[in-house]
Amino acid sequence: MLIYKIFRATEWAELTNSGATGGAPVDIADGFVHFSTAAQLSVTLRRHFADDRELVLLAVDADSVGDDLRWEPSRGGDLFPHLYRNLTLADVLWVRQIQEDATGPICPEGLE
Repeated sequence: MLIYKIFRATEWAELTNSGATGGAPVDIADGFVHFSTAAQLSVTLRRHFADDRELVLLAVDADSVGDDLRWEPSRGGDLFPHLYRNLTLADVLWVRQIQEDATGPICPEGLE
């Protein structure tokens, strides 16, 4: 199963330059890297990134990060994937620019 991380351009640049990151400021403050499933992604975009531009979407194979990934309740009791270690560039399967329209970022279609 793929899980997804949204990064601002500066956060993505940090990962590509250093090879690893604790994530966005909210991730660092919470002590884990927040991810979303494909079903959760559009709400995550609207709720946390509506005013942001130049976003990228990273895909990670949930099985490949092993026991460092925990599924924990969040919005409305929905289980969200949280990574309790740095995210590494080697974890990332692919990266896509998130498109936007006049209302803000648009969730990509065709995600598993």
